[in-house]
Amino acid sequence: MVRLAEHKELTENKAIQNAKLTVKVYIPLVQHFGRPCDKILVKPNDLVKTGQMIATSESGLFSPVHASASGKVSVITDWLHPVLGRAKAVIIESDGRDEKNYNEPAARKEIDAYSAEKIREIIFNAGIVGMGGAGFPTHIKLKPSKPVDTFILNGAECEPYLTTDHRLMVEHANEIIEGAKIVLKVLGIDNCIVAIEDNKPEAVEIFKKHLPAGFKLKILKTYYPQGGEKQLIKEILNKEVPSGGLPFDIGVVVQNVATVFAIYEAVDKNKPLYERVVSVTGSCIENPGNFLVRIGTTVRDLIQECGGFKKEPAKVVFGGPMMGIAQFSLDVPVIKTTSGIVFFSKEELVVREDRVCCRCARCIDVCPARIMPAIITMAAEKERWDIAKDYDALDCIECGLCSYICPAKRDLVHLIKYAKSRIKK
Repeated sequence: MVRLAEHKELTENKAIQNAKLTVKVYIPLVQHFGRPCDKILVKPNDLVKTGQMIATSESGLFSPVHASASGKVSVITDWLHPVLGRAKAVIIESDGRDEKNYNEPAARKEIDAYSAEKIREIIFNAGIVGMGGAGFPTHIKLKPSKPVDTFILNGAECEPYLTTDHRLMVEHANEIIEGAKIVLKVLGIDNCIVAIEDNKPEAVEIFKKHLPAGFKLKILKTYYPQGGEKQLIKEILNKEVPSGGLPFDIGVVVQNVATVFAIYEAVDKNKPLYERVVSVTGSCIENPGNFLVRIGTTVRDLIQECGGFKKEPAKVVFGGPMMGIAQFSLDVPVIKTTSGIVFFSKEELVVREDRVCCRCARCIDVCPARIMPAIITMAAEKERWDIAKDYDALDCIECGLCSYICPAKRDLVHLIKYAKSRIKK
């Protein structure tokens, strides 16, 4: 793991603001790991309300999608997608009234009596997925196929520039803790470890004051990519997830703080996941900040929320600079896994070159997955997918450290991603 320049000072002390409701929202029907929602519950000209389920599926790994504004469905069509390039989306013209579709929450006594199965059903119907970036449907993750004994609440947020989890921990610690209690109830365990990096002293102090009995606080040294669940487990428990395995294989479940906050809102407030906190940041933005943004809001609308550009960006990235995805349009919408949008100037960009590996082994030294990026990428260049697989390309977590450290400026992570896609085919 490596200590990176953080650049969090741009937004770490900026309180979460409510982004304005936009004229239109563009809601993709796939915002999760798994199959798209192919059962569309609305049609053009239908009137919808905020929080209304608009798409689901009959089977498979998926999570339902909800309207993020009240108004009229204008069209259902292919639209820009921050991860897939394009995907089918429901476009809603807002009526400005923001009428809610969901009911008032149940009484406290009734909520406390919910069974684990009932809570998982609520989480499923709310459309909650892993909001740290993976987008894995949460109702599935909270039904592990093997016994677990430890829940890790992930507040590491190691990616540079991003401060959404930090602000949630500072401003909504009690709600996050209540969400963690719900997770423990669903899993049927009582061991919760809250993991926060030491570059978030304000969040650390708040959690020290609010943690209930039985919860443990683990303050971590700040390194990248410590926020990855496998790296977090190794650092906290000194256990390793086996190659090709999942955390529950060693008795652990990890959830990001934003996901746990969404769980709290679904169970205690009856609120579906139709908005999330996003860090809009970078040297090109006039007023960087953390915003509570409706799903389907475009980058273009968020730029206006921040007062526009103070200089023209050369690259727009969804996520952080290490694992984020560069975009080709400002009309791309925010989705459930969008933790940040970073705008980089021309001077900040590193030009990657098609150069020969100098065999320095630095990429191997820093790789948190303990694989050999240099060998895998050379195999990929020769289209030897068998060699790439033998050298555990599928274990790559795509953290970007190999490209970051490479003195030859080779785009190693891009080649490994390509190798993984070919191996899977």
